[in-house]
Amino acid sequence: MTASLTFLISGIIFGLSSGITPGPLLTLVISETVRHGIREGVKVAIAPLVTDIPIVLTSIIILTRLSDVQSLLGVISMAGAGFLIYLGIESLGFTGADIDSDKIKPRSLQKGVIANFLNPSPYLFWVSIGAPTVVKAMDIGLVSTLSFIVSFYILLVGSKVMIAFVTGRSRHFLKSKSYVYTIKILGIMLLIFALLFIRNGLICFGLI
Repeated sequence: MTASLTFLISGIIFGLSSGITPGPLLTLVISETVRHGIREGVKVAIAPLVTDIPIVLTSIIILTRLSDVQSLLGVISMAGAGFLIYLGIESLGFTGADIDSDKIKPRSLQKGVIANFLNPSPYLFWVSIGAPTVVKAMDIGLVSTLSFIVSFYILLVGSKVMIAFVTGRSRHFLKSKSYVYTIKILGIMLLIFALLFIRNGLICFGLI
């Protein structure tokens, strides 16, 4: 398996997991779709393309400009492993999403962007997982770097758009067995990645 393919697969798994796991932004996607149609849900789904740019750039710049980057990457890798374990266990316990659209006020793309800025998940992901992965990919080459970033956002945004379309046609999808099992399988994959992050952390600390 080439390095670029490894980063491509990582981006796909992380993007898909972030895209379909219930959270503030996905709730807005669903509520907008239920209340105002698929088009409005899609508008909210693309919010990460606006909000994540400063988060991604800041995280990468900080990591690449630090002198003792290996020790910091070790700490961040361990923190990232803990975050992945939390997400993995949460995904394994998922039993279905229950969205009551009557209790959700209408949201616009602007409110979706604000909600994602205030959501801690993008910050946690890019500081502890995304940025260290990109820095590692940059050491290999531009293709590996783009493979991770592009695949991550295609799956992150694409999966939310897909959920908007499916929800617009069937509101029972969010409690279907296929949706529940998909998230559980992704939970197992996240736990596997957590083990890889622990290994990378130990390597950075010079312990293995």
